[in-house]
Amino acid sequence: MAPKPGGEWSTALSHLALGVVSLHSAVSTAQVSRGAAAGFLLQVLAATTMLAPGLGTHEDCLAGAWVATVIGLPLLAFDFHWVNGDRSSANLLLGGGMVLAVAGDHLGPEGRSVAGQAMLLVVAVTILIVAVFTANTYGMWGGVMLAVAGLLSRLEEDRLLLLPKEDVCRWALAAGSWAYCRALHTQCLQWE
Repeated sequence: MAPKPGGEWSTALSHLALGVVSLHSAVSTAQVSRGAAAGFLLQVLAATTMLAPGLGTHEDCLAGAWVATVIGLPLLAFDFHWVNGDRSSANLLLGGGMVLAVAGDHLGPEGRSVAGQAMLLVVAVTILIVAVFTANTYGMWGGVMLAVAGLLSRLEEDRLLLLPKEDVCRWALAAGSWAYCRALHTQCLQWE
C-alpha cells in the first residue's frame, strides 16, 4: 500500500513534537527530579533517531523506541511515585522495566510489542492512581493521555483522525509528557 500524501510530514511533525516536549520536560525537571529528566531524555533520543536519516538503521530506531518505552517511562513513574512517598511501587516499576530491557533480545517482535504496551499501560494506570489520591490534575491528565496512547496503539485501524495511528499515539505521548512534567512540578511545590 502506498503511503498517503503528507504522511511523511505528519510523522516528522509528531516525532518533532514529542522530541521538543520531552526535551523541554527534561530540562525543566532536571533540578526537581533527575530520574524523570533521564526518562524524558530517552524519549528525546528515540525521537531524534527517527528524525535524523542516516543516524542509524531502522532496527536501531526500533531499539531506541523500545528503550524509551521500557526504561524511560518507568523512570517517569519511578520519580512520580517516589515524590509521593510510594517507594515500593517506584522500585517495582523501575525493576520491571530493567528486566524487560534485558529480556528484550529474547522476545520476538510480537512479544516486544505486547511487553511495551503492557509497560505503557502499567505506568499510566499507576501514575493515574497516585494522581487521583494526591488530587494532582496534571498527573491525572498525563495518565489518561499515556493510557490513550497505549490503547490506540492496539487498534487495528491504520489511520485515526485522518492521521496515521502511530502519529496520533506520539501526539498523545507528547501531551502526556507535558502533563507529567507539570505534575512533577506541582507535587514538588506541594512538598516544599
